[in-house]
Amino acid sequence: MITRWQAFLDDRNRFFWVLQAAGWFGYALVHYIGSLMHEMRAVYVLIILLGAYAGFLLTVPLRYLYRRIWERPPWLLIFVVLGASYVSASIWAVIDNATYWEVYKFGFRPESNWFYFKNALAKFYIMLSWSGLYFGIKYYQMLQDEKQKALMATSMAHQAQLKMLRYQLNPHFLFNTLNAISTLILIKENDLANRMMTKLSSFLRFSLDNEPIKKIPLQREIDALMLYLDIEKVRFDERLQVAIDITAEAEKAMVPSLFLQPLIENSIKYAIAKLEDGGVIAIQARREGDDLVLVISDNGPGCAEPEKLLQKAGGVGLANTRDRLQALYGKSYSFTLSTNKPHGMRIEIRIPFEQVEAK
Repeated sequence: MITRWQAFLDDRNRFFWVLQAAGWFGYALVHYIGSLMHEMRAVYVLIILLGAYAGFLLTVPLRYLYRRIWERPPWLLIFVVLGASYVSASIWAVIDNATYWEVYKFGFRPESNWFYFKNALAKFYIMLSWSGLYFGIKYYQMLQDEKQKALMATSMAHQAQLKMLRYQLNPHFLFNTLNAISTLILIKENDLANRMMTKLSSFLRFSLDNEPIKKIPLQREIDALMLYLDIEKVRFDERLQVAIDITAEAEKAMVPSLFLQPLIENSIKYAIAKLEDGGVIAIQARREGDDLVLVISDNGPGCAEPEKLLQKAGGVGLANTRDRLQALYGKSYSFTLSTNKPHGMRIEIRIPFEQVEAK
Protein backbone atom coordinates (compact mmCIF):
# COMPACT_ATOMS: atom_id res chain seq x y z
CA MET A 1 0.00 0.00 0.00
CA ILE A 2 2.81 2.40 0.93
CA THR A 3 4.67 1.52 -2.26
CA ARG A 4 1.64 2.31 -4.42
CA TRP A 5 1.09 5.62 -2.64
CA GLN A 6 4.74 6.54 -3.07
CA ALA A 7 4.57 5.61 -6.76
CA PHE A 8 1.50 7.85 -7.10
CA LEU A 9 3.32 10.79 -5.49
CA ASP A 10 6.40 10.22 -7.64
CA ASP A 11 4.32 10.45 -10.83
CA ARG A 12 4.07 14.26 -10.87
CA ASN A 13 1.90 14.45 -13.97
CA ARG A 14 -0.73 12.05 -12.65
CA PHE A 15 -0.56 13.71 -9.24
CA PHE A 16 -1.34 17.10 -10.83
CA TRP A 17 -4.36 15.84 -12.75
CA VAL A 18 -5.81 14.09 -9.71
CA LEU A 19 -5.43 17.22 -7.60
CA GLN A 20 -6.79 19.37 -10.43
CA ALA A 21 -9.91 17.26 -10.80
CA ALA A 22 -10.42 16.89 -7.05
CA GLY A 23 -9.92 20.61 -6.44
CA TRP A 24 -12.46 21.78 -8.99
CA PHE A 25 -14.91 19.09 -7.95
CA GLY A 26 -14.58 20.44 -4.42
CA TYR A 27 -15.18 23.97 -5.74
CA ALA A 28 -18.40 22.83 -7.40
CA LEU A 29 -19.48 20.93 -4.29
CA VAL A 30 -18.98 23.95 -2.05
CA HIS A 31 -21.03 26.12 -4.41
CA TYR A 32 -23.77 23.52 -4.54
CA ILE A 33 -23.94 23.27 -0.74
CA GLY A 34 -24.08 27.05 -0.59
CA SER A 35 -26.96 27.11 -3.10
CA LEU A 36 -29.05 24.85 -0.86
CA MET A 37 -29.47 27.79 1.53
CA HIS A 38 -31.40 29.66 -1.15
CA GLU A 39 -34.29 28.70 -3.32
CA MET A 40 -32.69 27.89 -6.67
CA ARG A 41 -33.88 26.17 -9.79
CA ALA A 42 -32.54 22.69 -10.54
CA VAL A 43 -30.79 24.04 -13.63
CA TYR A 44 -28.46 25.94 -11.26
CA VAL A 45 -26.57 22.68 -10.70
CA LEU A 46 -25.63 22.72 -14.38
CA ILE A 47 -24.45 26.32 -14.01
CA ILE A 48 -22.19 25.28 -11.12
CA LEU A 49 -20.74 22.35 -13.07
CA LEU A 50 -20.11 24.46 -16.17
CA GLY A 51 -18.42 27.13 -14.05
CA ALA A 52 -16.15 24.56 -12.38
CA TYR A 53 -15.36 23.02 -15.76
CA ALA A 54 -14.42 26.42 -17.16
CA GLY A 55 -12.11 27.02 -14.20
CA PHE A 56 -10.60 23.56 -14.73
CA LEU A 57 -9.81 24.31 -18.38
CA LEU A 58 -8.52 27.84 -17.80
CA THR A 59 -6.02 26.78 -15.12
CA VAL A 60 -4.41 24.09 -17.28
CA PRO A 61 -2.54 26.67 -19.44
CA LEU A 62 -1.38 28.36 -16.24
CA ARG A 63 0.45 25.19 -15.28
CA TYR A 64 2.50 25.16 -18.47
CA LEU A 65 3.11 28.90 -18.24
CA TYR A 66 4.39 28.61 -14.65
CA ARG A 67 6.62 25.70 -15.59
CA ARG A 68 8.30 27.81 -18.28
CA ILE A 69 9.00 30.73 -15.93
CA TRP A 70 9.84 28.57 -12.90
CA GLU A 71 13.50 29.62 -12.72
CA ARG A 72 12.92 33.30 -13.49
CA PRO A 73 13.59 36.08 -10.92
CA PRO A 74 10.97 36.41 -8.14
CA TRP A 75 9.74 39.83 -9.31
CA LEU A 76 9.01 38.42 -12.74
CA LEU A 77 7.22 35.43 -11.23
CA ILE A 78 4.97 37.72 -9.19
CA PHE A 79 4.23 39.92 -12.20
CA VAL A 80 3.37 36.94 -14.42
CA VAL A 81 1.22 35.28 -11.74
CA LEU A 82 -0.79 38.46 -11.15
CA GLY A 83 -1.20 39.12 -14.86
CA ALA A 84 -2.06 35.53 -15.78
CA SER A 85 -4.52 35.25 -12.89
CA TYR A 86 -6.23 38.49 -13.90
CA VAL A 87 -6.56 37.47 -17.57
CA SER A 88 -7.82 33.98 -16.64
CA ALA A 89 -10.31 35.44 -14.14
CA SER A 90 -11.62 37.93 -16.71
CA ILE A 91 -12.14 35.23 -19.32
CA TRP A 92 -13.76 32.99 -16.69
CA ALA A 93 -16.10 35.82 -15.64
CA VAL A 94 -17.18 36.40 -19.25
CA ILE A 95 -17.81 32.67 -19.76
CA ASP A 96 -19.63 32.48 -16.43
CA ASN A 97 -21.90 35.39 -17.24
CA ALA A 98 -22.60 34.06 -20.72
CA THR A 99 -23.53 30.73 -19.16
CA TYR A 100 -25.83 32.46 -16.68
CA TRP A 101 -27.56 34.34 -19.46
CA GLU A 102 -27.91 31.44 -21.89
CA VAL A 103 -28.84 28.75 -19.39
CA TYR A 104 -30.22 30.54 -16.35
CA LYS A 105 -31.52 33.59 -18.25
CA PHE A 106 -29.70 35.91 -15.88
CA GLY A 107 -26.26 37.34 -16.60
CA PHE A 108 -24.29 40.30 -17.84
CA ARG A 109 -26.23 43.25 -19.10
CA PRO A 110 -25.15 46.87 -19.51
CA GLU A 111 -26.98 47.82 -16.29
CA SER A 112 -25.27 45.08 -14.23
CA ASN A 113 -21.62 46.16 -14.44
CA TRP A 114 -21.21 46.01 -10.66
CA PHE A 115 -22.31 42.37 -10.61
CA TYR A 116 -19.82 41.57 -13.36
CA PHE A 117 -17.01 43.37 -11.51
CA LYS A 118 -17.68 41.51 -8.25
CA ASN A 119 -17.83 38.21 -10.12
CA ALA A 120 -14.53 38.92 -11.91
CA LEU A 121 -12.88 40.01 -8.65
CA ALA A 122 -13.99 36.82 -6.88
CA LYS A 123 -12.64 34.73 -9.70
CA PHE A 124 -9.37 36.67 -9.62
CA TYR A 125 -8.96 35.65 -5.97
CA ILE A 126 -9.73 32.04 -6.88
CA MET A 127 -7.12 32.10 -9.65
CA LEU A 128 -4.57 33.62 -7.26
CA SER A 129 -5.38 30.89 -4.74
CA TRP A 130 -4.92 28.21 -7.41
CA SER A 131 -1.58 29.77 -8.40
CA GLY A 132 -0.49 29.91 -4.77
CA LEU A 133 -1.36 26.26 -4.27
CA TYR A 134 0.47 25.31 -7.44
CA PHE A 135 3.65 27.09 -6.40
CA GLY A 136 3.32 25.84 -2.83
CA ILE A 137 3.04 22.20 -3.91
CA LYS A 138 5.78 22.68 -6.49
CA TYR A 139 8.18 24.12 -3.90
CA TYR A 140 7.27 21.37 -1.45
CA GLN A 141 8.03 18.73 -4.07
CA MET A 142 11.32 20.47 -4.87
CA LEU A 143 12.29 20.48 -1.18
CA GLN A 144 11.34 16.81 -0.92
CA ASP A 145 13.54 16.05 -3.93
CA GLU A 146 16.46 17.89 -2.35
CA LYS A 147 15.86 16.08 0.93
CA GLN A 148 15.75 12.74 -0.90
CA LYS A 149 18.99 13.56 -2.70
CA ALA A 150 20.62 14.51 0.59
CA LEU A 151 19.43 11.27 2.19
CA MET A 152 20.67 9.27 -0.77
CA ALA A 153 24.05 10.99 -0.64
CA THR A 154 24.25 10.31 3.10
CA SER A 155 23.26 6.70 2.56
CA MET A 156 25.87 6.23 -0.17
CA ALA A 157 28.54 7.80 2.03
CA HIS A 158 27.38 5.59 4.89
CA GLN A 159 27.63 2.47 2.71
CA ALA A 160 31.02 3.51 1.38
CA GLN A 161 32.28 3.99 4.93
CA LEU A 162 30.99 0.57 5.97
CA LYS A 163 32.57 -1.09 2.96
CA MET A 164 35.86 0.62 3.63
CA LEU A 165 35.82 -0.56 7.24
CA ARG A 166 34.58 -4.00 6.32
CA TYR A 167 37.08 -4.79 3.57
CA GLN A 168 40.15 -3.65 5.48
CA LEU A 169 41.25 -7.25 6.12
CA ASN A 170 44.57 -7.37 7.87
CA PRO A 171 47.14 -8.22 5.18
CA HIS A 172 49.18 -10.02 7.83
CA PHE A 173 46.44 -12.64 8.02
CA LEU A 174 46.65 -13.31 4.30
CA PHE A 175 50.45 -13.25 4.26
CA ASN A 176 50.70 -15.56 7.25
CA THR A 177 48.14 -17.95 5.79
CA LEU A 178 49.83 -18.09 2.40
CA ASN A 179 53.22 -18.55 4.05
CA ALA A 180 51.80 -21.37 6.15
CA ILE A 181 50.38 -23.04 3.04
CA SER A 182 53.74 -22.62 1.29
CA THR A 183 55.51 -24.22 4.25
CA LEU A 184 53.09 -27.15 4.29
CA ILE A 185 53.73 -27.73 0.60
CA LEU A 186 57.50 -27.65 1.15
CA ILE A 187 57.30 -30.27 3.89
CA LYS A 188 55.05 -32.43 1.71
CA GLU A 189 51.92 -31.86 3.83
CA ASN A 190 49.87 -31.46 0.67
CA ASP A 191 46.58 -32.68 2.11
CA LEU A 192 46.74 -30.23 5.01
CA ALA A 193 47.82 -27.43 2.65
CA ASN A 194 44.88 -28.23 0.38
CA ARG A 195 42.42 -28.18 3.29
CA MET A 196 43.85 -24.88 4.47
CA MET A 197 43.58 -23.38 0.97
CA THR A 198 39.98 -24.59 0.72
CA LYS A 199 39.06 -22.96 4.03
CA LEU A 200 40.82 -19.76 3.02
CA SER A 201 38.90 -19.73 -0.25
CA SER A 202 35.59 -20.33 1.57
CA PHE A 203 36.36 -17.59 4.08
CA LEU A 204 37.26 -15.03 1.43
CA ARG A 205 34.21 -15.97 -0.66
CA PHE A 206 31.99 -15.47 2.38
CA SER A 207 33.69 -12.13 3.02
CA LEU A 208 33.04 -10.90 -0.52
CA ASP A 209 29.53 -12.34 -0.87
CA ASN A 210 28.12 -10.64 2.23
CA GLU A 211 27.62 -6.90 2.01
CA PRO A 212 28.77 -4.97 5.09
CA ILE A 213 25.53 -3.00 5.23
CA LYS A 214 23.49 -6.19 5.54
CA LYS A 215 23.11 -8.41 8.56
CA ILE A 216 23.23 -12.17 8.93
CA PRO A 217 22.19 -14.61 11.68
CA LEU A 218 24.76 -14.97 14.43
CA GLN A 219 24.98 -18.70 13.72
CA ARG A 220 26.12 -17.96 10.18
CA GLU A 221 28.62 -15.44 11.53
CA ILE A 222 30.03 -18.10 13.85
CA ASP A 223 30.29 -20.59 10.97
CA ALA A 224 32.37 -18.07 8.99
CA LEU A 225 34.42 -17.32 12.08
CA MET A 226 35.21 -21.03 12.48
CA LEU A 227 36.60 -21.07 8.93
CA TYR A 228 38.98 -18.32 9.99
CA LEU A 229 39.85 -20.09 13.24
CA ASP A 230 40.47 -23.39 11.44
CA ILE A 231 43.04 -21.59 9.30
CA GLU A 232 44.69 -20.08 12.36
CA LYS A 233 44.69 -23.44 14.14
CA VAL A 234 46.94 -24.81 11.41
CA ARG A 235 49.48 -22.14 12.34
CA PHE A 236 49.14 -22.42 16.12
CA ASP A 237 48.11 -26.08 16.38
CA GLU A 238 47.20 -26.92 20.00
CA ARG A 239 48.22 -23.48 21.23
CA LEU A 240 44.92 -22.04 20.06
CA GLN A 241 41.81 -23.16 21.96
CA VAL A 242 38.33 -21.78 21.34
CA ALA A 243 35.35 -21.99 23.71
CA ILE A 244 31.94 -21.03 22.31
CA ASP A 245 28.86 -20.54 24.50
CA ILE A 246 25.89 -19.17 22.54
CA THR A 247 22.25 -19.61 23.49
CA ALA A 248 19.77 -20.96 20.95
CA GLU A 249 17.88 -17.66 20.93
CA ALA A 250 21.07 -15.67 20.32
CA GLU A 251 21.98 -17.87 17.34
CA LYS A 252 19.03 -16.43 15.43
CA ALA A 253 19.90 -12.79 16.15
CA MET A 254 20.93 -10.60 13.22
CA VAL A 255 24.46 -9.17 13.38
CA PRO A 256 26.82 -7.38 10.93
CA SER A 257 28.72 -9.84 8.77
CA LEU A 258 32.27 -10.66 9.90
CA PHE A 259 32.32 -8.06 12.67
CA LEU A 260 33.74 -10.60 15.13
CA GLN A 261 36.71 -11.60 12.97
CA PRO A 262 38.83 -8.47 13.71
CA LEU A 263 38.25 -8.99 17.44
CA ILE A 264 39.35 -12.62 17.31
CA GLU A 265 42.32 -11.63 15.15
CA ASN A 266 43.24 -9.04 17.77
CA SER A 267 43.12 -11.69 20.51
CA ILE A 268 45.28 -14.07 18.49
CA LYS A 269 47.83 -11.37 17.75
CA TYR A 270 48.12 -9.92 21.26
CA ALA A 271 47.23 -12.94 23.41
CA ILE A 272 47.71 -16.36 21.82
CA ALA A 273 50.85 -15.44 19.84
CA LYS A 274 52.51 -14.08 23.00
CA LEU A 275 51.89 -17.20 25.12
CA GLU A 276 54.34 -20.08 24.75
CA ASP A 277 51.74 -22.61 25.82
CA GLY A 278 48.95 -20.92 23.89
CA GLY A 279 45.69 -19.75 25.32
CA VAL A 280 41.92 -19.80 25.11
CA ILE A 281 39.57 -17.44 23.32
CA ALA A 282 36.03 -17.54 24.68
CA ILE A 283 33.00 -16.36 22.67
CA GLN A 284 29.69 -15.91 24.49
CA ALA A 285 26.35 -14.58 23.28
CA ARG A 286 23.00 -14.23 25.00
CA ARG A 287 19.91 -12.12 24.95
CA GLU A 288 19.25 -9.61 27.70
CA GLY A 289 15.91 -7.86 27.29
CA ASP A 290 15.97 -6.02 23.96
CA ASP A 291 19.74 -6.36 23.60
CA LEU A 292 22.08 -8.97 22.23
CA VAL A 293 25.16 -9.25 24.44
CA LEU A 294 28.37 -10.67 22.98
CA VAL A 295 31.52 -11.23 25.03
CA ILE A 296 34.94 -12.07 23.56
CA SER A 297 37.65 -12.78 26.12
CA ASP A 298 41.13 -14.31 26.24
CA ASN A 299 43.66 -15.29 28.88
CA GLY A 300 46.58 -13.41 27.36
CA PRO A 301 48.85 -10.82 28.96
CA GLY A 302 46.13 -8.20 28.81
CA CYS A 303 46.60 -4.46 29.17
CA ALA A 304 46.76 -2.26 32.24
CA GLU A 305 44.64 0.46 30.60
CA PRO A 306 42.24 -1.15 28.10
CA GLU A 307 40.44 2.08 27.20
CA LYS A 308 43.68 3.74 26.10
CA LEU A 309 44.41 0.68 23.97
CA LEU A 310 41.03 1.14 22.29
CA GLN A 311 41.71 4.83 21.64
CA LYS A 312 45.10 4.07 20.08
CA ALA A 313 43.90 1.07 18.09
CA GLY A 314 43.65 1.43 14.34
CA GLY A 315 43.31 -0.52 11.12
CA VAL A 316 41.04 -3.52 11.29
CA GLY A 317 41.34 -3.94 15.02
CA LEU A 318 39.16 -2.76 17.86
CA ALA A 319 38.53 0.76 16.59
CA ASN A 320 37.43 -0.58 13.20
CA THR A 321 34.75 -2.78 14.75
CA ARG A 322 33.58 0.03 16.99
CA ASP A 323 33.29 2.38 13.99
CA ARG A 324 31.23 -0.20 12.08
CA LEU A 325 28.86 -0.61 15.01
CA GLN A 326 28.51 3.15 15.35
CA ALA A 327 27.76 3.51 11.63
CA LEU A 328 25.12 0.76 11.79
CA TYR A 329 23.47 1.42 15.16
CA GLY A 330 24.23 5.05 15.99
CA LYS A 331 23.86 5.45 19.75
CA SER A 332 22.03 2.14 20.21
CA TYR A 333 25.11 0.10 20.99
CA SER A 334 27.93 -0.20 23.51
CA PHE A 335 31.51 -1.40 23.08
CA THR A 336 33.33 -1.99 26.35
CA LEU A 337 36.95 -3.06 26.68
CA SER A 338 38.09 -4.26 30.12
CA THR A 339 40.53 -6.54 31.90
CA ASN A 340 39.57 -10.19 32.05
CA LYS A 341 39.83 -12.12 35.30
CA PRO A 342 42.34 -13.39 36.32
CA HIS A 343 44.21 -11.96 33.33
CA GLY A 344 43.67 -11.17 29.69
CA MET A 345 41.27 -8.90 27.79
CA ARG A 346 37.49 -8.83 27.74
CA ILE A 347 35.31 -7.15 25.10
CA GLU A 348 31.59 -6.77 25.69
CA ILE A 349 29.30 -5.63 22.87
CA ARG A 350 25.64 -4.72 23.22
CA ILE A 351 23.51 -4.20 20.13
CA PRO A 352 19.73 -4.23 19.56
CA PHE A 353 18.35 -7.75 19.38
CA GLU A 354 16.91 -8.30 15.91
CA GLN A 355 15.27 -11.62 15.11
CA VAL A 356 15.74 -13.45 11.86
CA GLU A 357 12.89 -12.46 9.55
CA ALA A 358 10.36 -15.21 8.97
CA LYS A 359 10.13 -16.42 5.40
